[in-house]
Amino acid sequence: MKLSLSKSFACASRSFACVAALVAPVFAAAAAPPSANPAPAAAPAAGPFKPEAFASNGTVTVGGRKIAYQAVAGTLVVHPRGWDDVAAETAAKTDHAKNPTAVASMFYVAYFKTGGGPRPITFLYNGGPGSASLWLHMGAFGPRRVITATDSHTPAAPYRVVDNAYSLLDVSDLVFIDAPGTGFSRVAGEHPAKAFYGVDQDAYAFGEFIKQFLTKYHRWNSPKYLFGESYGTTRSAVLINDLESQDAIDFNGVILLSQIFGFDFSPDLPTRNPGLDLPYELALPTYAATAWYHHKLPREAGALEPFLAEVEKFAMGDYAQALAAGSDLDTATRNAIAAKLHDYTGLPVAYILRADLRIDGGEFRQRLQLDEDLATGRLDTRFSGPALDPMSQRAEYDPQASALASAYVSAFNDYVRTDLHFDDHLAFKPMIPLYMTWDFAHRQPGQPAHVLQGRSGANVMPDLANAMKLDPNLQVQLNSGYFDLATPFFEGMYEMHHLPMPADLQRNIEIHHYQSGHMVYAKESSLAELHRNVAAFIERTDRLSP
Repeated sequence: MKLSLSKSFACASRSFACVAALVAPVFAAAAAPPSANPAPAAAPAAGPFKPEAFASNGTVTVGGRKIAYQAVAGTLVVHPRGWDDVAAETAAKTDHAKNPTAVASMFYVAYFKTGGGPRPITFLYNGGPGSASLWLHMGAFGPRRVITATDSHTPAAPYRVVDNAYSLLDVSDLVFIDAPGTGFSRVAGEHPAKAFYGVDQDAYAFGEFIKQFLTKYHRWNSPKYLFGESYGTTRSAVLINDLESQDAIDFNGVILLSQIFGFDFSPDLPTRNPGLDLPYELALPTYAATAWYHHKLPREAGALEPFLAEVEKFAMGDYAQALAAGSDLDTATRNAIAAKLHDYTGLPVAYILRADLRIDGGEFRQRLQLDEDLATGRLDTRFSGPALDPMSQRAEYDPQASALASAYVSAFNDYVRTDLHFDDHLAFKPMIPLYMTWDFAHRQPGQPAHVLQGRSGANVMPDLANAMKLDPNLQVQLNSGYFDLATPFFEGMYEMHHLPMPADLQRNIEIHHYQSGHMVYAKESSLAELHRNVAAFIERTDRLSP
C-alpha cells in the first residue's frame, strides 16, 4: 500500500500498504554510531531481542550538491503499552521464556549528514497495515533509488539502482522505520499480535521507538517531522496526538502521502455499509482521471485539472443529491445521472443503471478496460494487466503492485546487505497479511477508555485535529496522486476540510496533487515535484533556516 493503506500484493486483501538486498561482510559487533550523533552504550535488553547498529558511509548528489552521510542500519527494542520500569527490571533478571511478555525489535535505517550544524530529522514509514518501509526508502527519499517502468510491468532482474537525486538528505536527516513484524522487525512473547497489531497499539510502538531514537542519537532538540504513506498517514494522525498529549513532544510538521483517515470512506468495499454513499462520491474524480488517462471518455476532456474540477462539483452536487434520494429518485433524473456518469467514466449507461448508480473501486477496475481483456490498477490506475477472470464482478489483483514489487524487494535486499552491512540471518518481509485481522478499535481523543470505535472502520480525523488544537503551530502537508484508487485524492481533501477544529487552523494545511498514483514517486517527474514540495515545507517550518 503504499496501504503506503501507503501497498498490497492483492486487491482482495484490501491492504493499503505501499507495494511496492548481496552477501556482505558480517560485523561481529555494532559499528560506532555517527560521530555527529554519539550514542551512549545501550542498556541490556530484556527478552529475546537486543538493540543492534551497523554503520557505513556514503555520498549522494542532490540539487548539484554532494552530500556525505553516515548510515546506520539497526534495531531498537520496544515494549507495548503497560510495560513499565518494574516489569522491565523483573524481566531482565529472569528467563524470558518463563516471562514471555510481548516485545518487538523494530528495524530502522538512519541517514545522518556528515558535518555542518544542527539538522531537522524526519521519521518515515509506509503503511499496510503490514508493510515494511522499503517503498519510501528505495523509491522516494533514500540516497539510492530503484528504477522502475512508469506505467507498465518492470522487467525482471537485474534491476537498476542509482544515486537518488531526489533524496531528502538535502534538507533533513532521515529515519526509515519498519513496523513490528515487517521487514527485519520481529515480535515475540505472549500475544504479540494483540500487543502490536492494532490502530492504537501500533501508534504506541512507534512513539516508543521515536523516543528511544531521540535519546540514543541525542536529537531531542532537533526540528522533527513525521512522514507517513497510506496507512502510515493513519498512524501519523494517532501518533502525533499521542506524542503531544501523552509525552509533551511537539513536532514541526506532519507530512502525509496518499491519506486515509476514515476507513468508511474507502471505495473498495462500500457495500459493507449500505446507505453510506459518500465513498462513491469521493471516488468519482479518480474514476474520471483514470478514464481520461486511458482514453476511455466518450468525448475529449482537455486538460486534466479543469476536467476534475468539473467532476468534483458534480460529485458533491447533483450526484450526491441523487444518491441521497434513494428509492425516491425519479426515472428521468436517474437516467440523466447515469448519462453524466457515462460521460465522466466511460462506463456503459446500462451497466451504471444496473449498478444503481453506485460502482465500487473493484467493479470500476474490472470494467473500464474489459474490452481489451485488461484489469486496471488500484494503487495506480495508470497501470493495467491481463484480467485474471473476465467474468468476475471485480478485479482480482492489482497490476501496479505486481508490476513494481519485485524490483523494490530485490533492490532493497541487495542494498541493505551489501551497502549497509546488515547481514542478518532473518528473511526480509516486505508485507505481512494483517489487514483482515488488524484491530481497528480506536479510542478517539477525549473518549473514555471503554468507548472504542468499531473494529472495521476507524476514523482518526479527530486525532489530527486534536493535535493541531494542542499545538496551533503544527504544520501539515498532504500529497496525493490523481490516479490512486486505494486512497483517492478527493477523499483526502474531504477529510482535511472536515477536521473537527477551528476554521482558522486550516491555514496550517497545504495540499498538493500529482499526475501519478498511490506511490506518487513511481513517476520520476512527480517524484521531482514531491521532493520540491516536501523540501520547501521542511525549510519553511524547521526554524533553523535564516
